[in-house]
Amino acid sequence: MPLTIKDLFVHGLWVIRLIVAILCGCLIGYERSNRNKGAGVRTHAILALGSALVMLISKYGFLDVGNIDGSRIAAQIVSGVGFLGAGVIFVRNGNVSGLTTAAGLWATSGVGMCIGAGMYDMGITTTLLLIGLQILFHKGFFLKLTQNSQSMHMEIYYEEYALKDIHFVFKKCGIDIYSMKIENLKNKYMYIEMEISASQNFQKECLLNEMMKKTYFKKLNYC
Repeated sequence: MPLTIKDLFVHGLWVIRLIVAILCGCLIGYERSNRNKGAGVRTHAILALGSALVMLISKYGFLDVGNIDGSRIAAQIVSGVGFLGAGVIFVRNGNVSGLTTAAGLWATSGVGMCIGAGMYDMGITTTLLLIGLQILFHKGFFLKLTQNSQSMHMEIYYEEYALKDIHFVFKKCGIDIYSMKIENLKNKYMYIEMEISASQNFQKECLLNEMMKKTYFKKLNYC
């Protein structure tokens, strides 16, 4: 049966919903990728798109069939995303990481469902709230307010003595390390995210010069 102009208009609105869901997913994923998390822009965008698509199918895919509860399909998104979230949770040396990203994926699926259902205001508002929460409640935020703390990100080549040596160099430069999060990268490289507090006479150039002498050092970002 050929599509009417009304059908094309309705389908066009559905496509717009999918695009808006992708944009919301990209915004959430961008914040995660900036923190070097495993689930970044692509994962969040695809998750939001898939959730919006399934929501559209659940809401409009069975209009020509009687006695069918389409909402049961949408309900499976919530449980299905749980398996995806479990894939970004890691336990290393007794420390659990990835819980925030997993929760963000679950919330992103909710954003996609909102957009797919046509609830643009709720979906976009949730996107902004989610990004704000991830930034505001990142553990380094309150340290910066109360203890003049800063974030430092570093990439090094794996050496057994590297972490002990980093503590020594930082102490030498007048820097206290409040927390340290380590992730293994490819080719035996390690990504280190630290919350630090530096003395008033601290000079970034001094630390950089000291680290440049180390054979394991690759890259340093300070903010």
